[in-house]
Amino acid sequence: MFSTGQWTFAALFFVAFVIIMIFSYRKDILVHQKFYKGNYKVLIAFLVFIALLFVIKVTMKR
Repeated sequence: MFSTGQWTFAALFFVAFVIIMIFSYRKDILVHQKFYKGNYKVLIAFLVFIALLFVIKVTMKR
């Protein structure tokens, strides 16, 4: 389906993208620590909400 050149390009693009993202995050780490304190609470709330939806779906199915 894909040629060898396309797979090579995709792999190189992915590696370059990950490297650029790491450098960008390291550059902005002080900003993240200052403005995004407590964002793990939002993540936990989101995961609890998804789990609650799953529980409702399973209980309604029976």
